[in-house]
Amino acid sequence: MGIEDQPAVEESTEPPICGYTHATTVTPPVLKNQIATASVSSSITGLSSSPQREKTVSSTGAENYPEPHALAIEDLEQVLKTDVKHGLDSREAARRLDHDGPNKVEGAQGLSVWKILLRQVSNSLTMVLIIVMALSFAINDYIEGGVIAAVISLNIVVGFVQDYRAEQTIQSLYALSAPTCKVIRSEQIITIKAETLVKGDIVLLNVGDIVPADLRLVDGLNLSTNEALLTGESLPISKHPGVTLNDANIPLGDRVNMLYSASTVTRGRGKGIVVATGMDTEVGKIAQLLRTNSGSNDEVSPLCAYWNRVKASTRSILGLDGTPLQVKLSKFALLLFALAILLAVIVFSVSLWKVNDEVLIYGICVGVAVIPESLIAVLTISMAIGTKAMAQGNVIVRKLSALEAVGGVTNICSDKTGTLTQGRMITRKIWLRNGCTATVEACTRPFDPSSGTVTWNDQAFASKNGLKLTHRLNPIARKFIECLSLCNNSTVTDGNPVSVDDAAEASTTPTTAVSHWTAVGEPTEIALHIFAMRFGMSKTLVSQTNRLRLIAEHPFDSSCKRMTVIYSSPGSNSVDIYTKGALEAILPLLDASDSIKAEFTAEAESLAAEGLRVLCIAHKTVEYSNALIDTRAAAETNLTPLGLAGLYDPPRLETADAVKRCKVAGISVHMLTGDHIKTATAIAHEVGILGNGLDPAEGVNTIMPASSFDALTDAQIDQLEKLPLVLARCSPLTKVRMVEAMHRRGAFCVMTGDGVNDSPALKKADVGIAMGLNGSDVAKEAADMVLTDDNFASIVTAVEEGRRLFDNIQKFLLHLLVSNIAQVILLLVGLVFKDGEDKSVFPLSPIEILWANLITSSFLALGLGLEEAQPDIMLRPPHDLRIGVFTKEIIVDKMAYGLFMGSLCIAAFTAVIYTSMEEIYGETPGYGNLGSDCNAVYNPSCDNVYRARATTFATLSFLLLLTAWEVKHFTRSLFNMYPEMYAGTFSVFRTVWRNKFLFGAVIAGFVITFPVIYLPVINRAVFKHQAIGVEWAIVVGCVLVYTALVESWKAGKRRLGRGAMVNTAEHV
Repeated sequence: MGIEDQPAVEESTEPPICGYTHATTVTPPVLKNQIATASVSSSITGLSSSPQREKTVSSTGAENYPEPHALAIEDLEQVLKTDVKHGLDSREAARRLDHDGPNKVEGAQGLSVWKILLRQVSNSLTMVLIIVMALSFAINDYIEGGVIAAVISLNIVVGFVQDYRAEQTIQSLYALSAPTCKVIRSEQIITIKAETLVKGDIVLLNVGDIVPADLRLVDGLNLSTNEALLTGESLPISKHPGVTLNDANIPLGDRVNMLYSASTVTRGRGKGIVVATGMDTEVGKIAQLLRTNSGSNDEVSPLCAYWNRVKASTRSILGLDGTPLQVKLSKFALLLFALAILLAVIVFSVSLWKVNDEVLIYGICVGVAVIPESLIAVLTISMAIGTKAMAQGNVIVRKLSALEAVGGVTNICSDKTGTLTQGRMITRKIWLRNGCTATVEACTRPFDPSSGTVTWNDQAFASKNGLKLTHRLNPIARKFIECLSLCNNSTVTDGNPVSVDDAAEASTTPTTAVSHWTAVGEPTEIALHIFAMRFGMSKTLVSQTNRLRLIAEHPFDSSCKRMTVIYSSPGSNSVDIYTKGALEAILPLLDASDSIKAEFTAEAESLAAEGLRVLCIAHKTVEYSNALIDTRAAAETNLTPLGLAGLYDPPRLETADAVKRCKVAGISVHMLTGDHIKTATAIAHEVGILGNGLDPAEGVNTIMPASSFDALTDAQIDQLEKLPLVLARCSPLTKVRMVEAMHRRGAFCVMTGDGVNDSPALKKADVGIAMGLNGSDVAKEAADMVLTDDNFASIVTAVEEGRRLFDNIQKFLLHLLVSNIAQVILLLVGLVFKDGEDKSVFPLSPIEILWANLITSSFLALGLGLEEAQPDIMLRPPHDLRIGVFTKEIIVDKMAYGLFMGSLCIAAFTAVIYTSMEEIYGETPGYGNLGSDCNAVYNPSCDNVYRARATTFATLSFLLLLTAWEVKHFTRSLFNMYPEMYAGTFSVFRTVWRNKFLFGAVIAGFVITFPVIYLPVINRAVFKHQAIGVEWAIVVGCVLVYTALVESWKAGKRRLGRGAMVNTAEHV
């Protein structure tokens, strides 16, 4: 609540509307702070004349001492061998620094350039391509080897650039550390670098300081710290030096006598003993979790440890550790490699193992045909393009694989503070003693008084000029808002520089231009002050308009939980006393009947049940006396209750819709927060995580405190019918155990969060998503994605983009594999085509195969990767992660289409070989003539074979172009693919034009086929085929037959109700 001291660091940021403008005849809180600080300093340094107590400081004591929060201050002094009054001796501090090391958190093991580079080749498909490239160079086939090398290089460059750029966006972990701090050493107060702190040091803290290490509080005045990044608690925590906690395992957020590294002091001042530094702090322990290899085991033998490292490295290099798609594709690549070896063995067996150069080249050619060389490049480029699209949607993707992975999410575990909520307090509800109520709705900018609307008794108040609203308030409401404004030490400004004379207007009247509202002070006081400013009643304006003078302030104290201010006005002997605080603290001070107190209690319980923090507001007017200034008791008696204020950290407006979309998409959203269970439950209901019709028996396990969840064994957690939707007062270990429990249930989970406490779970989750604006550096370091707008709704966009990418991966996988199957069928059957020297003749040359796989298919596959999302993409449940991209439908379709295509290519080759062309070309009858040595170089006997190859090449190319359009949808006809959008005979033209990149790729593939066939020298010397003429009729016939076969296949699927997307139209 009140801030009784305003140090210089905060005073320098005060705008001209400082609340002490007219309090010139009394000691303001700033001066009080200076006097108090001086007295504290003198109490410490004044002991220098007395002999220092003898203490043995040869060591810091046993490492396994009890938890500091459970020790009395005197006992902790003995354990750490220090002195609260005199501090450590400088020489002893230097010795401890040398022994324990500097007080700094080692950064998480971020990705180096070499690790990023290694990640690009750590998959089986790339390994297979490298082997094929090496074999090609080994047999002096430099063209084939060079092309494959270019594909590998393209994949590495694109992936490396994308990952490196994303890595550059992640800030350093060291930003959390405090650069300097004040300590007592050798009876003197000195300023030192925070990294030189040691256990046993005595640290002095004031408002605005960053806690430099974990401290046990030994002295303090109204001290509060913001621990949101560590515990998830949205409100500052009041600290109490005199408390000794009995429970050693009490959650961090409830250790009220401890201060933790990286938290900030929001109020008061204090002194503490350093109990942990560097990696031993709570922040350090979390960072250590990020660095530790979960698979390591110190108890195994060196040989076993070495073997485990070898297995882990092998799995990593082969891509067998990663997202489901990575693992599936890596296993698929190994399967293809084994198939390629089998096909090569078949080729060698047909030649009776007389393996000469020709047989070896043919075997390699068959092996190359079964491997989709462009798959990894197309996949990488598609993900890179998706990543750019995500960047425009405020999501930075640090790892390309995470984009695909997020599409398969089944559960989202989200932090509350700053993720589902706005991370700033607002005054949500007001209840006055006369029964009037006010509610703030649709507030999107908590620091902006003009954001949202205020509803009084179901009547909205809205005015461009806040001053007009004051005349519409009843006397009790006006006095209530005056108290919110005057009993307040916060400052709110729109950031525009104004003079003192203009301060009142600038702070109360919203401007038409875009303003940047800022606030200084306690979150609770800021929220109350902004509510008053909604009615044109800022502290400065109220005090100046009524010529009020602050004559005394009894600051908020955690022991009494209330704050009181006393104002006087010129020419009056009476003073106005305004008080605010916790209801239980103010209730005994009220001049009210028991029925009124009971009414206040009932309303407070009602507001608290909604997850609101409740404050009671009271006032009285009495004659001036010195006793009012000297003692709280005189001022805080016989108060008149005005009403109650309920505050909370509001959810983002878009969160509820985002949660709803997740539920429709079959994704379960869980809230894992460090906040209190009532607040968490209220927010969960408000955003839709918890339904309205929650059964009481079901609610026992649906909403759980972390202490109950942590008490369960893994077996007991697995026996729960459903995992909790809300976990309150979470520790980092609680979140990690939740993620592990989901993994044991076969779930694929995303963890979102912004705090240091979220980092281990971010790393443990399948996909970790950190907040970019208010997120900690540790969280960003651990995450796979970072939201630049801290918007939970952006996660839904990421999921949608991931699902779109998954669908498109299936499409271009189907397209690429159809081509490979057709080529394998063609080449295996081609073994029976033998020339006069009993050598098998290639139906397609190696370069033709590479051209089809790398040039024709690659751009088509890339175009399929750019397909827009299906209309029902967020209406269907997540895909089965156990099956992955290779569904039964995909496998059956690729075999069917591959058989159609391969058979037609064989038909085209045999039609040319076994059809007499004497009348057309005027040549010697070449019926069935396969020439001599036509695999190596052209000679006159190869005309027939070269024309057959050109015909087969053109047939394969055109069928691939047609297949790219056909696989846009697995069940719908190409001629009626979007019935909900296009209809009529010519709808096919609008269908193919819809994806302009794919349309361009098809047209380019069609056009470029002709120069490949007709360019002199290149056609015979490189591609080993030659120009054709009447053979184009065979190509056209094959295309028509293929179209009929594919359309018939799809019609059969629709008739039998097969296919995952058969009912898409019903959802549109």
